[in-house]
Amino acid sequence: MKKRPLLLLFMLSVLIGFSQNKKKEKPNYKKIERMIKKENSDFYYPKLVAKFNAADTTLTLQEKRLLYYGFSFQKNYSPFENSTFKDSLKTVLSKSRLTNLDYSSVVKYADSILVEFPFNFQALNYKLIAFKSLQNKNEFIKTIIQMRTIIDAITSSGDGKTEETAIYVVNVSHEYLTLSALGLKFSGEQSLINHYDYLSVAENPKGIKGLYFDISPSLNALGEMLK
Repeated sequence: MKKRPLLLLFMLSVLIGFSQNKKKEKPNYKKIERMIKKENSDFYYPKLVAKFNAADTTLTLQEKRLLYYGFSFQKNYSPFENSTFKDSLKTVLSKSRLTNLDYSSVVKYADSILVEFPFNFQALNYKLIAFKSLQNKNEFIKTIIQMRTIIDAITSSGDGKTEETAIYVVNVSHEYLTLSALGLKFSGEQSLINHYDYLSVAENPKGIKGLYFDISPSLNALGEMLK
């Protein structure tokens, strides 16, 4: 079971590919916060979450961005991905052979993690594995759509080649997700420059040496926790 998540994540990167949004736009966090708090608006945050949970394919890029970056203003937002359900999930996944009942447990524990952090890509990836094994095509496709929603939002923010064109993420783990979506591999060097996280990447056909990520939400939340 240990290798299967990696294999499936690779398959996912092939299916999804890198979002080819022509227009890159930095998220305006103040504007996003105002927009998602209006209860009579289509952009009201609970409405966006409901669409995401239903894997609604009508979500526009603007809605995807409001959904993803707007999460940093929710009460349950945390710069970390700690969950009380991770150990339970790990116990099930540690088995050498999983039954259908085990895969159903994987979905249950992954869903519990996603209640806390709806964009936990690892949890979504495990659900994908479980649905594939359970031959649940509908839920498999829904999970793919949710993953694509996250990637579309992130990759619409910048190309990451400079600080000025940094890619914006609400969780550090999404830096590595983005690298995978771009077909790049982390080469081991990471540095924090102001509110930018720089990751070096292995040699690649695109000639990219590394990418810059704006991690302001994570740093701001961490600063509040340390007060």
